[in-house]
Amino acid sequence: MTADRRKAFRTLGASALGFLILSMGSGPAVVSALAAGAAIPVVADVARRTDVPVFLLGLGSVAPLRTVTVTSRIDGQLVKLDFTDGQDVHAGDLLAEIDPEPLQAALGQAQATKTRDDVSLANARLDLARAQTLTTKGVGSTQVLDTAKATVAQLEATDKVDQAAIDIAQIQLGFTQIRSPLDGRVGIHMVDAGNIVRASDTGGIVRISQIHPIAVDFSLPSDALPRIQAVMKAGNAAVVAQDNGGQQLASGRLSVVDNQINGATATIRIRAVFDNADDRLWPGQFVNVRVQADLRRGVVTVPVTAIVRGPEGTYVFVVGKDRHIVKRPVTVAYSNAELAVVGKDVQPGDTVVTDGQYRIQEGDVVDVTGPAQAAN
Repeated sequence: MTADRRKAFRTLGASALGFLILSMGSGPAVVSALAAGAAIPVVADVARRTDVPVFLLGLGSVAPLRTVTVTSRIDGQLVKLDFTDGQDVHAGDLLAEIDPEPLQAALGQAQATKTRDDVSLANARLDLARAQTLTTKGVGSTQVLDTAKATVAQLEATDKVDQAAIDIAQIQLGFTQIRSPLDGRVGIHMVDAGNIVRASDTGGIVRISQIHPIAVDFSLPSDALPRIQAVMKAGNAAVVAQDNGGQQLASGRLSVVDNQINGATATIRIRAVFDNADDRLWPGQFVNVRVQADLRRGVVTVPVTAIVRGPEGTYVFVVGKDRHIVKRPVTVAYSNAELAVVGKDVQPGDTVVTDGQYRIQEGDVVDVTGPAQAAN
């Protein structure tokens, strides 16, 4: 090879090295390490044997456990609201009052009618007694006796009608006091005092939602159904609700699995219940749901950031005792946001690279920082 040709190859090699360094976009320490052939700095951690919970993940929506729209059962003027918007109420608490005067008058009229008819019934019974006495003595008319009996029977039936009218009037009068049918929190009232409300109104006066406890409805793939059923049967149906940032909002329990699978989406609807004592869950809110479906005991794990996926498959970079890199294929049995279960492919205590994989290759010498350095 001529001197000019050797010079050209050296120039080409230097250019290639420069391009490699620039294309990696690494910091000054990495650039100088590559240029000098020194150890490449990487962050690493240690593989560990531990117990790993297996979670099923879903997107859920928060809903009241029960919701009631409070409406009037009679027509009348709304004279008073006995709650404050947003107030917690208990079953039986007075919420609103309808003008009772028209119904009080109707009750009085029904009672007066019964009193009048009771007097008539009493007189009819006296007439019947006299007719029976005369007939027994043989001086009375059978026709008069029959008429007296019919009159008493008629007035006894009238008495029952009168009592029914009183009962109805009392029930109607009771409807003037509208009470809460459940424990819950009232929303913003929809009708102000002074308005006429009707039993046929569908909008209601106010809506009450039970939020202590509260429900979260979510869906999981239908193939998760056996695991969900097993968890519920074992009594270990713990559920965690998280916000979009992964922050835990509340912990609860699985409550019910829907009675059919959605054929269009191949999912099953599930409901979880949360105490929600601190009101961190709110109706209409979307949350991420985690259900612990299993616990894998004594498995070998690495940080999920150690896993590299490429055209050749899935692998990790293991740091040997001489700080040389070994590229080791792995099979990921399960992973979550933090850990990956790698089975027998990696042994507990192995040092694996968690940051910097894309600037190293098998055989490179590395300078380890991070948790693995502290462990060593």
